[in-house]
Amino acid sequence: MKEYSPDLNGLHEIIKKLRSPDGCPWDRVQTAESLTPCISEECAELIEAIENKDEENIREELGDILMNVVFQAELAEERGSFTLTDVVRSINEKMIRRHVHVFGEASADNPEEVLKLWDKVKAGEHREDRKSLLDGIAQTMSPLSRAEKLQKKAAKVGFDWNNSTDIVKKIREELEEYETAAASGNEEAADEELGDLLFAVSNLARHRKRANSDALLRQANRKFERRFRYIEQRLTEAGKKLEEASLEEMDALWNEAKKYDK
Repeated sequence: MKEYSPDLNGLHEIIKKLRSPDGCPWDRVQTAESLTPCISEECAELIEAIENKDEENIREELGDILMNVVFQAELAEERGSFTLTDVVRSINEKMIRRHVHVFGEASADNPEEVLKLWDKVKAGEHREDRKSLLDGIAQTMSPLSRAEKLQKKAAKVGFDWNNSTDIVKKIREELEEYETAAASGNEEAADEELGDLLFAVSNLARHRKRANSDALLRQANRKFERRFRYIEQRLTEAGKKLEEASLEEMDALWNEAKKYDK
């Protein structure tokens, strides 16, 4: 059996072999589009591994993402578009160009100054087909992440809240507008106000600068899952099915789970 070098070149050779006529039937029929769900899934798994501080899984998931990058580059080469070398060259040039304070004559003494330099260089790279400050924000981002990205873009030109207190007031205002719409029976208006409420909450998460909305919601999801599993476990120990438990019983067990969490 042929040995492949344990580096990027070796991985590229493996992908080429899988795509060859005597390679893998599944890999041969893949397209850039068919592989996009894999990229999204692998990124989600990497984020989970990082948040769990699972070093072994981080290494494995990074490898899975790298494989997808090389696979996409190979498909592009087959289309006659670009090569893996082009991909690496492009990101090398971008990193050097945008870190002018490291590789050039500019200076930056703190992260804030770095971001200002980064934005200045990036502004000169804008494609001619971008007519709005908000162009270039991927529609496929999670809605919460995209909301924060839209807000950050607008904030760069001063369209932003002055402080978190004002955002909290906006959240209360949006909640009242939702309640009014829901009470009126206008479901479409209620849905719109609920969306505005979610947008305002994501704005608060952005202003706090501790964790983004996606990370906070993942944390809340894990907490809900942990506490609900506690309810299931306690009911099982009592010989009772979930369907047989009353809401009052489940609420009591939920409160128990909260105590354990603390």
